[in-house]
Amino acid sequence: MRPTRWPDRPPPRWASRRGDGLTGVAIVTGSDPSAIERAAQALAAGDLVGVPTETVYGLAARADDDRAVARIFEAKGRPSDHPLIVHVANRDQALPLSAPWSEGADRLAAAFWPGPVTVIVRRAEGRAATAAAGLPTLALRCPAHPVAQALLARCAELGVAGLAAPSANRFGRVSPTTAAHVRDEFGDDLLVLDGGACRLGIESAIVDVSGAAPVLLRPGVLARDELERVLGQPLRDADDGSVRAPGTLESHYAPRATLRLMSSEDLRSALGVLPANVKGVAVYSRTAPRRHPLVRVMPDDPRAVAQELFAVLREFDDRGVKLVWVEQPPDTAPWEGVNDRLSRAASR
Repeated sequence: MRPTRWPDRPPPRWASRRGDGLTGVAIVTGSDPSAIERAAQALAAGDLVGVPTETVYGLAARADDDRAVARIFEAKGRPSDHPLIVHVANRDQALPLSAPWSEGADRLAAAFWPGPVTVIVRRAEGRAATAAAGLPTLALRCPAHPVAQALLARCAELGVAGLAAPSANRFGRVSPTTAAHVRDEFGDDLLVLDGGACRLGIESAIVDVSGAAPVLLRPGVLARDELERVLGQPLRDADDGSVRAPGTLESHYAPRATLRLMSSEDLRSALGVLPANVKGVAVYSRTAPRRHPLVRVMPDDPRAVAQELFAVLREFDDRGVKLVWVEQPPDTAPWEGVNDRLSRAASR
């Protein structure tokens, strides 16, 4: 179901202010150089743009324009004290934003950038304050998607010092992994670069390297041991003293339906007493029988689950279900990112 537009009203304040005819042509092909140029010019002018990355689609604004960044918070309905990730084209663009650039950040960037790791560093004074929610730290990432890379490079040529870009969805809801998902969230008043379905499907890992010991604030597709091997030391778990970071609220990534995580045994028992023609219940499971109409089979590979997870939850919402029963994945390191997203989605 597409969201309510703003009939007989001007576009919302976060939409393009330049009158260049965005309405009705929200999605443009991201591989088209003219689309990259159009998006870069819009961002340089302080507008918002939907941007593909290898993880999820982001809602981008130039990070060095506090008014533009404020439009992200307004569009998403996101609390202004919840920091954003700033996306950069490369390590060289990240350096002026940090004070200082830590050894841990250097190791992670050298190994995984461009890629699905966000580093939290000490923020350079006077840089990206609104994106950082006023914190003395800043979250930085270099995305691997070719459309995002092309856009960041062109924005840098226009003097834009990085793009603040949280996931392009209403705050707390399921993240978008296609351009159509972004349109469904914000309608046709937002320019969206279409880069296809996201290859990884869940957000980046976030590692705080601003202090004496690295802290894993949010798991992602990369396994903990891969990160620890590069850092040369164990990752601490987040605690009450950890810095605030994007996507780490207890309740997040939630579909409109109520999501319940269940063991395979509990799920089979519940399905055993559920009528085969029942409506309003959807199942995402590795082991459940397929006799019920809304059963989606969960792959055995955690990366495959990560890639499709948010799309599956959005599909269930589109079908109007009220309950989503999800089989709890294994409690092992490769599944950490998927389990994190599911547990937050079930906490609503």
